[in-house]
Amino acid sequence: MRSIKKLVLTLLVLGLGGAVVFLLSQLNARTYKVEMVDGNLVVMKGRLLPTGSEPYRPSDPALREAYAPVPLDGTSSGYLVNEQFTERDQLDRALFEVVSGLARARITSDDPSVLEQGLYYLRRADKFTGASEEQRQSLKVMHSEVAYYLARSKLDQARSEVAEAIDQLKLAATTSNRHAHSANQMILEIEPAAKAFEEALRKAAHGLSGPASAESTNLSSPPPAPVRPQTKPPPAPPVSELKPKDGGS
Repeated sequence: MRSIKKLVLTLLVLGLGGAVVFLLSQLNARTYKVEMVDGNLVVMKGRLLPTGSEPYRPSDPALREAYAPVPLDGTSSGYLVNEQFTERDQLDRALFEVVSGLARARITSDDPSVLEQGLYYLRRADKFTGASEEQRQSLKVMHSEVAYYLARSKLDQARSEVAEAIDQLKLAATTSNRHAHSANQMILEIEPAAKAFEEALRKAAHGLSGPASAESTNLSSPPPAPVRPQTKPPPAPPVSELKPKDGGS
């Protein structure tokens, strides 16, 4: 009986220890944290063990892109590094703050390469499904703001391409080749319209997007008050009417 009691007690202790290890492993497997690796934010997920983690690589391609390493480009990560999250929505909200901040600092740039970086971070911020409603609203504002800069950049690019196309046609028309006649005909047909189009694009990309001109400011000012016309005095009576009449005649 004493041996049986020891065996039961041993099995009970082992069972409780195994249960504790299992629960700790489950809890660790649901834990996320972020580490800094070579200037990138890397999302780590706990292993199915009491301790330890590995880079988070979801099987879903969309999620894999969302949680890929985030290049900081020298920007501070704030409190995010080594912070632990027990829910993925918490992780999404924390990552959103960092990624949206990186996007916001770049989407208003006139440099196309910097603007492209901002669009990259903006696409990354779109993928965090656990973002709060307030964060979603700020994302909509950034999308509407970047639309203006994208449109202006595309207009400027279109203007440059039209001008380059005309230059290429002129080059083709200056040599004796089988396309010279067609190039001359195209120049005669489209150069006037192309120049007008180029000027309109230049105005739209650089003129209308700039500060208001003095002429437009004057148009917005109230018109001057009308001047009341002056009335002329009545004409003087003829001299004959001013002479007294002869009473005897």
